[in-house]
Amino acid sequence: MGLGDIADSITRQIEAIGDATSEALFEPVIRLGVTGLSRAGKTVFITSLVANLMNRGRMSGLLAASEGRIQTAFLQPQPDDTVPRFDFETHLAAMTGPTPHWPDSTRATSELRLSFRVQPSGILGGLRGPRTVHLDIVDYPGEWLLDLALLDLSYTEWAAQVLDRIADRPQAASYLGMVQGIDAAAPLDEMEAKRLAGGFAAYLTSARQDGYSDCTPGRFLLPGDLEGSPVLTFAPILQPGSTPRKSLWREMERRFEAYKSRVVKPFFRDHFAKIDRQIVLVDVLGAIHSGPAALEDLRRAMAEILTAFRPGANAFLSSIFLGRRVERILFAATKADHLHHSQHPRLTAITEALLREARDRADFAGAKTAAMSIAALRTTVEERMEHDGQMLDCVRGRLLDSGKTAAFYPGALPDDPARLLSPARKGAEAWLDADYEVMRFAPAVVSLKPGEGPPHIRLDKAAEFLFGDRL
Repeated sequence: MGLGDIADSITRQIEAIGDATSEALFEPVIRLGVTGLSRAGKTVFITSLVANLMNRGRMSGLLAASEGRIQTAFLQPQPDDTVPRFDFETHLAAMTGPTPHWPDSTRATSELRLSFRVQPSGILGGLRGPRTVHLDIVDYPGEWLLDLALLDLSYTEWAAQVLDRIADRPQAASYLGMVQGIDAAAPLDEMEAKRLAGGFAAYLTSARQDGYSDCTPGRFLLPGDLEGSPVLTFAPILQPGSTPRKSLWREMERRFEAYKSRVVKPFFRDHFAKIDRQIVLVDVLGAIHSGPAALEDLRRAMAEILTAFRPGANAFLSSIFLGRRVERILFAATKADHLHHSQHPRLTAITEALLREARDRADFAGAKTAAMSIAALRTTVEERMEHDGQMLDCVRGRLLDSGKTAAFYPGALPDDPARLLSPARKGAEAWLDADYEVMRFAPAVVSLKPGEGPPHIRLDKAAEFLFGDRL
């Protein structure tokens, strides 16, 4: 470790001491991380959560709200001046305006601070005045979180794992053809490197669209201002018998290490390591619809995500010297409004089974975890319809593609999650006994009464689990 690294470490420890002392003695701060994989609904979740915390008419499941202890909630400037502000107002207008539509998805890290004036509870609550509690919501793409697993891999290990995993995927056929035709021991040709990186990025984009979750490196999908830079101009290739200096292989190896040190590690240090509560949004219904391979891929990805967390109970000294530890983690299956409420327990059970390995690791380390089915913005209403002499529990909503209103029956989820997880683990190509459909609904036109936030399903219960104890 160089002198610069030592000085940087000492500076961060001093800052941590100041932050911890301020939080402990004056105004507590809850740092809530919100992540999930593509199309899981991070932007909608944060927007609806903040709107419903500011107007708490639909938040009876949050005890501090139902007991009237939250006197007010208001937005304040965020503490991190270098992080973009989450564009709450624009997203809320998109979701609840006269012509509602889905807001733009997460493209980078952003943050928002919501502050509460809360009356303490308990015996001494009446003797104390209200206090201020800050909720700092940190939004970041799940693809970036998956990148943390790369820190433990060498380029040789990563390239071999990726090529083995994608060998049978039709989305990767074009890229695998490129790999077979190159000489990795030959001197670096920058145009060849760019062609390989572009081909691999095209595969990742296609795989994500088809429901796969293991789409790393995440910056290949969301490059931002790194687009076209050497740190994103690498790809997994076959290792040659010899790897001379200045060869294509050696340069790919160098750029992979640069990606880890200059992109992944700063994200961990500056954002992720400061989080103490976390929600992971999971599009379980989308994975089921995409088939057994996508569902098994999601299971593996969620297990990898949890290895990036540092679960356990926060303590004053440990938060100073070891960094924060995530105390509570909620795995939330989104888009519960796409199902009749009678199927919500099945969706939750599948989510719990899907994430069993990941949850066990966190529980063992002392963190509280939970699984839940939610809809941050409810887009449908329920109804029962007769079809071929059978009554079906359906949902009705406005279709995203056509704008027309239609009733939809997605199929019945199994009572036993093993009926899905077992064939997924065994590599089945399709579900044998049922097809599970997913319809794309647009936000419904809503008329909000004073004091009401957007309609949702169990958003209040999610909030109670995540930070209700701190209010």
